[in-house]
Amino acid sequence: MMSEQMNDTNRSDLLRLATLVDYPIKGFSAAVNGIQLLLNEKYPVLASVLRPFTYFASTAPIDEMQELYVRTFEVQAVTTLDLGYLLFGDDYKRAELLVNLNREHSLAGNDCGTELADHLPNVIRLVARMQDDPVRRHLVEKLICPGLQKMISEFEPFALEKKNEVYKRHHQTLIEVPGEYGTLYQRPLIILLELIREEFGVQPDESGGSSHFLHSINTEMNLEE
Repeated sequence: MMSEQMNDTNRSDLLRLATLVDYPIKGFSAAVNGIQLLLNEKYPVLASVLRPFTYFASTAPIDEMQELYVRTFEVQAVTTLDLGYLLFGDDYKRAELLVNLNREHSLAGNDCGTELADHLPNVIRLVARMQDDPVRRHLVEKLICPGLQKMISEFEPFALEKKNEVYKRHHQTLIEVPGEYGTLYQRPLIILLELIREEFGVQPDESGGSSHFLHSINTEMNLEE
């Protein structure tokens, strides 16, 4: 699908894939179904990974899809879609990253809407639209792939348990998400990581490391007390 020298089809496919992690609005289920058909044709193994997510997006009311999105990424969140925050927390490195990304978004004519420059869908669309191949490669290797890998790891049972302990300690209650679909958003994140990593030849990062997101949650909660 993708390569360092991106043709129009590759760019279009990547722009479509970014929709998977957009806030769900009218037309979201149709967009997801279109992506499912694309995967069915080109990547049958990954198509099977996305299928439960596609089914839920196609059958659930839009407000239920929105509630799942908010619970996953915003309120008592499993993870965050802001790559710089996930990787660096509130460190100065994130501020520097945002400055550089804002410049690249401007050069590429990429509208970030109401989200910040390091928001995952914005960065994916930036990669699809930018003309500077070395910079694109750097973003893929140093920001998108490590960020996606960390996002996916946040859905693992141990990480979920630790975050829920923090939320419950500070809020006394947890927003309930039914277990059968509460982690569904891990699936589109896996799709994005695998396709981008495969097509750009990026090797998995086995270094591991602690979660900046969990650390940031603890820090913010302590400041509120």
